[in-house]
Amino acid sequence: MLEKIGILNLATDKARHAAARQEVAARNVANADTPGYRARDVTEFKAELDPGFRARRTHPAHFDFSAPRNEWREIDAGGAADPNGNSVSLDEEVLRSVQAERDHSRAITVYQASLGVLRAGLGRR
Repeated sequence: MLEKIGILNLATDKARHAAARQEVAARNVANADTPGYRARDVTEFKAELDPGFRARRTHPAHFDFSAPRNEWREIDAGGAADPNGNSVSLDEEVLRSVQAERDHSRAITVYQASLGVLRAGLGRR
């Protein structure tokens, strides 16, 4: 029943994306001393509220919902490599990890608030 509620799906997808990004950052840190290891990241999170819905931007400041949902993947994070070919920057990985934690917390907060609205609508607390 809850899978048909768009905001809950969006929050779930965002939490999964944040978890994937956290996992990649942890793997990068674990390989910080591995010669030739290239740092990885996860593509940007993009969401479409309803695959059948085709929104049209009528103003440049409006949201663009044309991107497909749930289509993130691992990519090379770029960055300069050390002489041994390793491109992991511990500073960047800490920042990436903190950002992923914030994104995850935000997604969980949205999910919980949405459930609260549903409960209030049903007359429950």
